[in-house]
Parts: sequence; structure tokens; C-alpha cells
Amino acid sequence: MRVAVVGAGPAGLLFSLLAKRRHPSWRIEVAEQNPEGATYGFGVVFSDGALAFLERDEPQLSKVMQAAMERWPMQRIVHRGERVDIDGNGFSAIGRLALQEILQKLCRNAGVKIEYGRAVTALEEFAGADVVVGADGSNSLVRAVLQAQFQPKIELLTNRFAWYGTTQPFECLTLTFRGNEHGAFVAHHYRHASAMSTFVVECNEATWKKAELDRMDDAQSRAYCERVFAPDLNGHPLVSNKSQWRQFPLLSNPRWSSGRCVLIGDALRTVHFSIGSGTRLALEDAIALDAAFGEAGEDVPRALAVFERERRPIVEKLLAAANASSYWYERFPEKMRHAPWRLAYDYMTRSGRMSDERLRQLAPKFMAQIESARNAERAGRPEAAC
Repeated sequence: MRVAVVGAGPAGLLFSLLAKRRHPSWRIEVAEQNPEGATYGFGVVFSDGALAFLERDEPQLSKVMQAAMERWPMQRIVHRGERVDIDGNGFSAIGRLALQEILQKLCRNAGVKIEYGRAVTALEEFAGADVVVGADGSNSLVRAVLQAQFQPKIELLTNRFAWYGTTQPFECLTLTFRGNEHGAFVAHHYRHASAMSTFVVECNEATWKKAELDRMDDAQSRAYCERVFAPDLNGHPLVSNKSQWRQFPLLSNPRWSSGRCVLIGDALRTVHFSIGSGTRLALEDAIALDAAFGEAGEDVPRALAVFERERRPIVEKLLAAANASSYWYERFPEKMRHAPWRLAYDYMTRSGRMSDERLRQLAPKFMAQIESARNAERAGRPEAAC
């Protein structure tokens, strides 16, 4: 059987690797429009829970990845210069390019052909393929060509964000809120290598325009953000990698496959970066699609039906949480009126699924701090307003 995979991101590469291992006789070809070694952004982050699936379903990849990862046992909120630490939330991060290189090596060792610098312009290029896997990201050609069949829905969030990096090594996954005369900003930042961190800057559209970021070039934009987050960058510069200001697209597809074509990863749906699950879902899609072919063999329609039947309920649950998180950020300037502890609590409960009882179990030190602040507030003590 011949399999064509469009896109050499994590989803496309992992599916190709797993399918080739399961079916050595299959001819699997990956087409990637970008040159080898090119990637957008800097790092990707995984919760401890998100990594558990990889340890279970793909232990070899998990072992190699974890050897290259940065780890920390908590996350942090910084507001009005005050740190609020949230225990019980372990995370790991790896550079996007490092992850790509790991998957590339494993694929090539398994006999997967990867063709870089190949810009696919029509699905007719894969006329001889038995299945076409669209793993070509949020701007998917496969989805665009079959738009009438997939019926994609895209909602653009109103906030603007730019994905930078920096040589400042941060202690843990951190959300830092800062304001100036132009408005409110938040940075999502974490180290993904010993000397490199991801630094995503976000603001609402009113702030973006008032600061005239819409009129700045890349260098001017970075310099502006360096001033906003000077207390956090500690003299380190921001680094750009196609770091244009964008609006995040919330993408979903009512249909996951059409004929011999199927979507996975960001081509299928996007997950807001605030919950750090985009790459996790992409890898899980790859594992689930391979498992579906393991069940159905070369019966492509059956395999694609199994993939959607088994995977859709899991994806929709995570999407609901991700969308709730993205809408919280759409209102984050209002949240900055709160005291640091209250902002942190509001953030942790933003999905609507996190109760106080569950937070006490997951983050006992954090909840002890929250309850102490609540008691102080009820007693009218001034520290409750801090």
C-alpha cells in the first residue's frame, strides 16, 4: 500500500514512523514544503499528564524526547510584580526543531522517505496513493482543496500575539502580566533548552493599536516588547523566528476524512497555546490513526472510520477546555484588576471544570494560600488586597 503524508511536522512524522514499523512493506512518502531544519516558533510544552500517553503508546520516542527536555514541578503567575506559585503542575518542554530532528532520524532509520522543499499544489500529485494524510498545519492544502467536503469552521480570536524566543532561562512555565500607558500585556514563557526560552507576547487589539505595534517592523516590535517586559527579561533580547503579530484561529472540521484523504494535527483542529496541548494532540492523532490501520489493515474506509470513532470524543473534550481558556485570555485586561492571588485562582479555574476540592488535591500549597487570602479578605485585613 502507498501512503502519502503532506507535512513533516510532529503529526505527519510520527504517523509515518508508526505506520512503517507496523507495515514495513508499505511505501510511505512525506512531502514538506519547507527546507529541512526550518520550523516556526521556538519550544513546545507538555504537562506530566500529557507525556503519560507517550510513555504508554510510544515508549521509544518518549525515552529519546525526555532525555532532551527541560523539566519543572510547578507553574507561576506574575502580576503587579508579585509571584504566585502553583504546585502540583509538572511540565516539560523541548525545542520544536529538536523534536523535529528526533522524529526525522527515527523515520529515516525506519525507511520513511521525507522530501523537503516540495510544495504540493494539487492532490493529483498523489494520484497513485491509497491514502493521503493531511498533516500540513492550520493552512492545510489538503483541507483547502476538499473544503466542501470537510466544511471547516474558523473563528479568529480578537487578541494579537507574537511568538518570540529569548536567551533568558526561566525557572518554570510562567504567565507574566504587565501594563503600561498603552494597555495590558501578558507573556507566556518557559525555557525549552538550557540557554533558550519561548516567550509569547499577547495583548488585546485596542492595546496593539494604541501602542502602534500594527505599524512597527520586526525590530521595532521586539524592542517595544523588551521594554514592556524588561523586569522579566533581565537584559536578554527577544529573538524572532517569523514572529509576526497574528490572531489565533480556532479551527474545527465537522468531517475528518473524505474518500482516501484524512486530516490530523493542526490541519484538523487548532488548540489555543494557553493550554499547551497542540503538539500533544498532534502526536495522539498520529498514534490513533496508526492504531486504526492496525485494526483495519489496508481497508482504508474502515480505518478512517475507526480513527474518527475512537478519537473524536477525546478531542472534543480537550477542545472545549482549550476554547474556554482562549476566551479567558480575550478578557485578561479585566482580570488584571484583581489582586495577584485572585487572578491566579481565576486563571486556574478558567475552564469551569476545576473545583476547589480538585485544586486542593492537585495544588495543596496554592490552595492554602488562596484560602488564607480569602480569610483575610473576609476579616477586612489589608493584606487581602495585595
